[in-house]
Amino acid sequence: MGKKSFKTGRRGFLGAAAASVFTGYSMIVKAPQVLAEETVKKLSAASGAASETASGPGESKPQIPFFTPPMAFKSLDCDVLVAGGGLSGICAAISAARKGMKVILVQDRSRLGGNASSEIRMHPLGVPSRKVGWREGGLIEELKLENAARNPQLSWEVWDLILFDKCVSEPNIRLILDTSVCGAECEDSEIKAVYARSDATQTAYKIAAKIYVDATGDARLGIEAGAEYMSGRDGSKKYGESLADYDEVGTRQGSTLMMTSRLYDRPMPFVAPKWAKKITPEQLKYRQPGKNELAYGYWWIELGGVYDAIKDAEMLRFELLSIVMGVWDYVKNSGKYPAAANRALDFVGMLPGRRETYRLAGGHVLTQHDIEGGWKKFSDAVAVGGWTMDDHPAKGFYASERKPCRQYPSGDFYNIPFGSLYSKNIKNLMMPGRNASCSHVAFTSTRVMCTCAAMGQAVGTAAAMCVELGKFPPDIRADAELVKKLQQTLLRDDQTIIGLKNEDEADLARGALVSASGSADGSLPQNILSGVCIDARGENKNRWVADAKSKPWIQLDWPS
Repeated sequence: MGKKSFKTGRRGFLGAAAASVFTGYSMIVKAPQVLAEETVKKLSAASGAASETASGPGESKPQIPFFTPPMAFKSLDCDVLVAGGGLSGICAAISAARKGMKVILVQDRSRLGGNASSEIRMHPLGVPSRKVGWREGGLIEELKLENAARNPQLSWEVWDLILFDKCVSEPNIRLILDTSVCGAECEDSEIKAVYARSDATQTAYKIAAKIYVDATGDARLGIEAGAEYMSGRDGSKKYGESLADYDEVGTRQGSTLMMTSRLYDRPMPFVAPKWAKKITPEQLKYRQPGKNELAYGYWWIELGGVYDAIKDAEMLRFELLSIVMGVWDYVKNSGKYPAAANRALDFVGMLPGRRETYRLAGGHVLTQHDIEGGWKKFSDAVAVGGWTMDDHPAKGFYASERKPCRQYPSGDFYNIPFGSLYSKNIKNLMMPGRNASCSHVAFTSTRVMCTCAAMGQAVGTAAAMCVELGKFPPDIRADAELVKKLQQTLLRDDQTIIGLKNEDEADLARGALVSASGSADGSLPQNILSGVCIDARGENKNRWVADAKSKPWIQLDWPS
């Protein structure tokens, strides 16, 4: 027998709930209780599906410290456990489920979306699409298109509902909300089970899976399992990065509280609470709210880089709220923003959006050198990034003598290797999103949510491959043929990977003859068989374009 260990929680749990708003959403969703029961039945009935055993308040339970009466206890089994319901976790869960895996998705809030949810309201960012002419593709594109079609009013709460619908509508996903990972059971560098707890439902869980995905953003599952982790700025000596000395070693990027306002047909007065900060023009030297930026803001109201964004969350929330109130007081009552006269606060966040806490060490640590060109040598590329290397002062808003960020070009885009998405020392643990194996400098680019989502899709697809083949993630990376299979699967599922072409032998279109009614903008019908699904802005090398008014058609024929 190998060494067996049990890890219990190191940090407090974020409880809470906010009601979803369904107004204007033209879709019927079954009551969550009924849907949950149906999902359990589906999972239990299918071969290899998640199975469940349970005990009620009066029955015996495992002797585990954080499972105390009157909590019910449930033991679950699945193929893939995903901890964390932000965009990276959602995409990991959906991609694994669509490959036939039985997936349990555990989220510590009452809604999905993480920093993109209505609780926080940060916009997902990634590759600079307006500049390069293409986006990440894959599941994050599917979510964006769904939102465009079903949520033209741009309601944050309806966006939450779309994410919820996407997950509960997948028959292979069991979604468990309001539940936090709080422990892990490990043996021979392998996770055997994860423990989770929901105070909202007075339920404790033991969940056994074959592959575990930490998409918590805070490396919560990985740290519970004993995975090697990193935190904060590394300094230039560690990786030889020229951008690494922007701030003191060990400090981090901070957290932000967002706010929105609405325009009314009459003046709307604002009286700040007594505890609001008194904001001065000097504090806003580099952070002046724009005249046209009164409806939504402000990302630069940021704190926490010199604190612990997890352990100090209560203090940081109050301090951030006091700044938000102070900045809005300045906007409303300083006389410098006449356009704000008829505006009133519509939303003030109570849950700070975290930028940086912990990262897990993987088979490869992505660095500034990789982003600036080294990525072209990756043979295991599985996702794409492109946000600038965007660092923020550790003191955040209180670094008033410094600009609120330093954005250093990343070269517009780069590939992310599979080696950065699995744990260095825990064999069956993978980590997309903010948890990924990066230096701090590289993290300042990879942390944005569209990039996190692309990593999530790669991880979910790889997790399914691992389960199907009975292998661990490092085994996949060590086998060139399996890496190619993973990459081709991702390309088939619309994931963008720079420099890779479709070589799927099962794709019959590759051997077809193409004809069309006509073409436009210098494109050719044969372009659709190039094997590449993106074009640089202004180019039509890999697409067919035609005038929609002519009712165009395109046809594929196969020689007999």
